[in-house]
Amino acid sequence: MFTHLSDLDLRLIRVFLAIVDAGGVSSAQATLNVGQSTISTQLATLETRLGYRLCERGRGGFALTSRGEQFVDACRTLLAAIDTFDSTARNVGKKLVGTLTLGMIGNTPVSANARVSQAIARFRQRDESVRIAVLVRSPGELEEMLLAERIQMAIGYFWHRVPSLDYTEIFAEDQLAYCAREHPLFARAGRVSVAQAFEHDWAWRSYPLPEAGELMPRHIGAVADNMEAVAMLVLSGRHLGYLPEHFAAPYVKEGLLAPLHPKTMRYRVAFQMVTRGARSTKREIVDAFLEDMAAAHAAVD
Repeated sequence: MFTHLSDLDLRLIRVFLAIVDAGGVSSAQATLNVGQSTISTQLATLETRLGYRLCERGRGGFALTSRGEQFVDACRTLLAAIDTFDSTARNVGKKLVGTLTLGMIGNTPVSANARVSQAIARFRQRDESVRIAVLVRSPGELEEMLLAERIQMAIGYFWHRVPSLDYTEIFAEDQLAYCAREHPLFARAGRVSVAQAFEHDWAWRSYPLPEAGELMPRHIGAVADNMEAVAMLVLSGRHLGYLPEHFAAPYVKEGLLAPLHPKTMRYRVAFQMVTRGARSTKREIVDAFLEDMAAAHAAVD
């Protein structure tokens, strides 16, 4: 067990977290840029220092032990505290000091990303020394990370509302039903009725989409948790599916996809900017960035 924390222990902790984030020792090789045997030795050294096993690894795959799961949380808390101390010590006198971690879903519209970039530019004009980190995750993961305070803000589609989180709508996105060139309905694309479309198999999201309402199909032959996977299923020619209009546009231009009926088979989803609420840590940094996000959106609107 640790009697005191050394530089070696910190290096081993960072190696351990890299293994956890990569999902195993072999997968962490690219991240750490060292061989598997070296990583295994470092992990074993850390376990020896601690006096207990952190994970199971072998033919059965990589899995954290119960102690390992608790140790992960302790490690993240420790490294976050070290980063905060380091930044504070180097920037005494700055009004805003620390880290702002922003979580986003993938493939948001270009206009939405542009507004986030404008907000960052405004934020950088403040009296601050804040390290900004951006992560791309699924909506469910983003909410979990917010609740665990691993991120301070998230932007994405969230179908339900967690009481301890604050949600602010920042833009909306149109979802249209598409078929691929190899699908039987492609020749009639643009004139397909809902009833005709519902006779075929669909690819659908693995989470609820209440905005779809009566446009949710009856025959769901495949599910996915992100638009890239839905697009892959639709492009197979075996499934119909809804995709964001901006995301599908390049495929439509190449003649690979076509909307079934743009006027009737469409629905709109709202994207939210989510924070943990007034009791969260780093609230001054979050509030400042929220002001800059509001200003960036107001400048465009």
